[in-house]
Amino acid sequence: MPYAFDRTVNSDARKRATKCPPSTKFRSAAFAAALAATGAAVVGCGGSDAMAQTSGFSVSSPDLASGSFSNKFILNAFGCTGGNVSPALQWQNAPAGTKGFALQVLDLDAPTGSGLWHWAVYNIPVSATSLAQGAGNTAPSLPAPAFGGNTDFLDTGATGGNGNYAGPCPPTGDTPHRYQFTLYAYGVPDLQAAGGVPRTGTAGLYSFILNKGIGNQLLAKTSFIATFGR
Repeated sequence: MPYAFDRTVNSDARKRATKCPPSTKFRSAAFAAALAATGAAVVGCGGSDAMAQTSGFSVSSPDLASGSFSNKFILNAFGCTGGNVSPALQWQNAPAGTKGFALQVLDLDAPTGSGLWHWAVYNIPVSATSLAQGAGNTAPSLPAPAFGGNTDFLDTGATGGNGNYAGPCPPTGDTPHRYQFTLYAYGVPDLQAAGGVPRTGTAGLYSFILNKGIGNQLLAKTSFIATFGR
């Protein structure tokens, strides 16, 4: 099983007495002002503060069952010489009312002060229960209408195209880094439209929308961790 971390959370919208107002749209104003406006729109409307533990919804990877990455899934850039193939993922027991899924992969131990985003996929259809091995390497490999989101490898050329999977490649000599795969289940048909954010928004911005901006439309999220060091 993946490295000692497996956490699933679920929101109970039926217990909430208030309804969230619509998300504030991101227009051409300065980014900071837009983000502040969105935050103001969702204060008291759910998100992570409304989440509770549950054991149903789960995500795993048969390619990472050992808890670590083999060379096939390691980046082929920045001193690493792996195959950079995205690992297969599978999930089960999505909560009632789910209309789509989002995936984000974060290096929790990157020496940046804020982690390093390696992979993001949004608007995965509710009919999907898996992503095949290599699905994150080209846009057409994702199930429509899913799209690959920007990561911290934007415009580096390391992934064959923006929005594609970037495998692990931590600094040599570091303690093995922890790579957290988080799958979100949400109750809106189009995450981008619901959040009012551009398709090209950063992974951090989409994480904000998922965890706070859509309020109690975040129905559940589940995570596992795999490690890699060199």
